[in-house]
Amino acid sequence: MDTAAAKPASTPAEGRRVLVLQGGGALGSYQAGAYQALCEHDFEPQWLAGISIGAINAAIIAGNPREQRVAKLKEFWELASSPVPWQPLLHDDRVHSLFNEASAALTAAFGVPGFFTPRFPPPLLFPPLETTSLSYYDTTPLRATLQRLVDFDRINDNAATTRLSVGAVNIVSGNFCYFDNTRQKIGPEHIMASAALPPGFPAIEIEGEFYWDGGIASNTPLDYVLEQETVDDLLIFQVDLFSARGELPETLLEAAEREKDIRFSSRTRLNTDKNKQIHNTRKALRDLIDKLPDELRNDPAYAILHEAAEENTVSVVHLIYRKRNYEASSKDYDFSRLNMIEHWKSGEQDVHLSMRHPDWLQQPQDGETMVTFDLTKEAFK
Repeated sequence: MDTAAAKPASTPAEGRRVLVLQGGGALGSYQAGAYQALCEHDFEPQWLAGISIGAINAAIIAGNPREQRVAKLKEFWELASSPVPWQPLLHDDRVHSLFNEASAALTAAFGVPGFFTPRFPPPLLFPPLETTSLSYYDTTPLRATLQRLVDFDRINDNAATTRLSVGAVNIVSGNFCYFDNTRQKIGPEHIMASAALPPGFPAIEIEGEFYWDGGIASNTPLDYVLEQETVDDLLIFQVDLFSARGELPETLLEAAEREKDIRFSSRTRLNTDKNKQIHNTRKALRDLIDKLPDELRNDPAYAILHEAAEENTVSVVHLIYRKRNYEASSKDYDFSRLNMIEHWKSGEQDVHLSMRHPDWLQQPQDGETMVTFDLTKEAFK
């Protein structure tokens, strides 16, 4: 029986570095910009976990050598955000909002290059039970794009050093499923399954099972990361594309956007608070069992409690995209070049702002074993 005390926690900056990427469609260029800035601060993730567009960004990062990753991300986002034939003439919120709605309408009508195209004839004209009758768009172009931009041999060969986990939902069972290169060989179909948001995109078949976008169950992989790793200390940058907090809407359009933010934020703050409570409860349990007299340490219950009390130190730095006044509920399918560049720059700026704060480099204090930081929220007040 191992009764040795748990190993002392390292400082979070020395822990295993994890990049967690939420789903959010066209907003995903924010994640790409954040990754570029993290590289400038020498944060190189050892584990990438993503859902939906986060899975696509994660695959591009994991599937390329470090010196090519940013360039490949730019190639994808420039392909997926071909410029529209006109640009807003006035730089005020009303005109920008009209431009965004027009751009989103063009995306809905014509699709996105290298990503998805509208089905013709429309799906309602296909016979029932055919996969073509279950989605408005065809994502075959995405497979070709992934095969061109992602070296899947590298992903599968690099499992020991760069872990990749992407989440999807099994349509029949309704169960959440993670495809992980430490457990299986990852291919384009696993990334496409994670990004198969119905009814827009078709289900993806993998080994006889059909999968949809993981975001319909949970839009962030944070819980998976914390459940899978309970030994090594973790420094996690969680890049979210929807903010759980927002203002009371005043119009129907604002109400639609606020509903989407709440739905896809996956209750980020609730999840992190829950995990903080679990972590700190484990520490309290460990402190308690360490006070047990020696004669109780051979009791079978001691071994069970000792194992349950093992925990690591976790620091989570939140990077949350916060909408602009001119954005509406179409923001996640507005693939205009103008907004792609803006989202990318926002990701860079938020990382640089976060890096000005030394707080996240410190070891958790006051007996805590998990701490969370949102170091950019002050900039949006």
